[in-house]
Amino acid sequence: MITRTSRAVGPGVTILGMNPRAVRVGGLAILIVAALLALVAGLAFGGGAAGLPIGDAGPIVRWGLPTAKLIVNLTAAGMVGALVVALFALRAGEREFDVAIDTASIAAALFTVAAAATGFLIFLDVFNPAVDAGPQFGAQLGRFLVEFEVGRTWLITTVAGAALTVLTFAVRSWTGALLVAGLAIAALVPMGTQGHSGDDAFHHEAMMALILHIIGAAVWLGGLVLIVIVRPLLKRVHLADVVARYSSIALTAFVLVAVSGTVRAAIGLQDWSALLTPYGAILGVKVVALVALGLFGVRYRARLIGRMRGSDAAARAFWTLVAFELAVMGVASGAAAALARTPPPNPAPLPTIPSPAERLTGAPLPPELTIDRWLTAWNVDLLWATIAGFAVFFYLAGVWRLRRRGDAWPLYRTIMWVAGMLLLVWVTGGVVNVYQDYLFSMHMVGHMLLTMAIPVLLVAGAPVTLAARAIRKRDDGTRGGREWILWAVHSPVARVLTNPFVAAGLFIGSLWVFYYTDLFRWSLYDHLGHQWMVAHFLITGYLFATSLIGIDPVPYRLLYPGRLVLLIGVMAMHAFFGIAIMMQSGLMVAEWFGAMGRTWGPTPLEDQYTGGGIAWSIGEIPTLILAITVAIQWSRSDDRETKRRDRHADRSGDAELDEYNARLLELAAQDTRSRR
Repeated sequence: MITRTSRAVGPGVTILGMNPRAVRVGGLAILIVAALLALVAGLAFGGGAAGLPIGDAGPIVRWGLPTAKLIVNLTAAGMVGALVVALFALRAGEREFDVAIDTASIAAALFTVAAAATGFLIFLDVFNPAVDAGPQFGAQLGRFLVEFEVGRTWLITTVAGAALTVLTFAVRSWTGALLVAGLAIAALVPMGTQGHSGDDAFHHEAMMALILHIIGAAVWLGGLVLIVIVRPLLKRVHLADVVARYSSIALTAFVLVAVSGTVRAAIGLQDWSALLTPYGAILGVKVVALVALGLFGVRYRARLIGRMRGSDAAARAFWTLVAFELAVMGVASGAAAALARTPPPNPAPLPTIPSPAERLTGAPLPPELTIDRWLTAWNVDLLWATIAGFAVFFYLAGVWRLRRRGDAWPLYRTIMWVAGMLLLVWVTGGVVNVYQDYLFSMHMVGHMLLTMAIPVLLVAGAPVTLAARAIRKRDDGTRGGREWILWAVHSPVARVLTNPFVAAGLFIGSLWVFYYTDLFRWSLYDHLGHQWMVAHFLITGYLFATSLIGIDPVPYRLLYPGRLVLLIGVMAMHAFFGIAIMMQSGLMVAEWFGAMGRTWGPTPLEDQYTGGGIAWSIGEIPTLILAITVAIQWSRSDDRETKRRDRHADRSGDAELDEYNARLLELAAQDTRSRR
């Protein structure tokens, strides 16, 4: 039972409206009860816990497995959401920050146990073994955890949870919390590779949508839970600030959840008639819950947060809204767990003999590459489309904020940034993405654009300078977007990575390391490896371009002559790399590019030769643009220096020149006297 009270909790801290312990217990109870009720209802309605006629593992497994997955999802939210909100809304060294880290630690411990239980129950569900303490059972379980992908996934998740439990218990600093938050988000990635995503025709798309969905939901739900937990520790004014900052995080997470959920639902349903199936009905409940959460959050939080500082009625209304949100989030979480056990409406296709391309890529061989398909062929990568969308939105929002307060921002920088992000979407989702698994030359086109063309456009946009000017500075000891960006720019790691010689070494060295090691093979066989490849070459290209032509602040830059010399050296090494590929007599990753079964286009070896030529010739075009840009900046720098000296001379009345001439006359007079 929740009781009303008003009392002091330490110096200057007053709790209004509810008993602190009741707030915590009641909020968590609402979430858990709603989630369990939705789970049971969803399993009963959709048949997710129905017994199998053959090889049924029993009711404990049928009901225990989705319950364990639900606990995994809830504890993952508590772990990730608490860390994210602590980083962007709380102040390190204060009690509420420590409580947030403790919350993440407890959630990580529960996450570890739930992940281990999930893996064990999946083992029982798949193999239906006789459970005993004998060596045969242990050996079978060991093979499941090591040899089967689903077993390895939950083993990795369990180990990651255990490591996070220890790390969250140990860290109390900004940097430590940031590192652990990144690891916590990474620990959720393996979960997105399981479930129905692996059974869909669009496997990679479904997997990436599910990963983004899990991360967005974890941040959203976990942040709200943390707000409830730390409420008794915050002053009213500070609480309003924390809630306002969480609302911004929640809005971003809501957009991520909505976009990824829409894509995932479209892949899972594939037809409007599927909405009439039990799977579609449970999905509809989840969608309605999420839409309701978004509408309530946008409409009422905007009205209540600002009034919480001075109105008890507004505070009570807000916490009533929070209780409602927790209940609805519980329903959505339970529906999601039930949905994972409900058979999808699209039946599995009859077994067919896959083509060589289907065996390797999981998708049929595309038609022959023609000129029109350079514009019409699309296979959008949700991850990079989402990143580009957020990047363009926040950039334009920053420009709008500057213009609104009367500050100027060059139009060409905005155009460069937007063009760079659009090019990124095209490279990762257009014709390059469609054909890069089948043609080495197309893979090289994408690589050159990622590492050379796109970074030049993005660097010209000067995003760090814009962020430093547009994002409001915080003066209460917390860190927002501006503080974290400036911290990253001036961190020891950034000082090393932005060093011109280090950036150049990473830029050119990664070419050789990637293509002449198993990293290239990993990027072909594993979709996560492909995403790593895109991120790596985008970052190394950005660092190199920043060291040459960037205006964003970096610890050290070479003088313009040094930049040109460094660029010439990189151009030479880059050309040598392309020539080395062209001179190869063997096929790179022959079991991949040589086994596609293509009947159109050049032979794999001819295509590889073309790819080397692209790296040598076409890849040098952005480098030439960099050289021209450096030369122009050098010229403008000289012009600015000349104008500066002229203005100084005008102000001083050519005092320096007169002094210099007087000195020359004095020396001449001394020379004349010495001759006499």
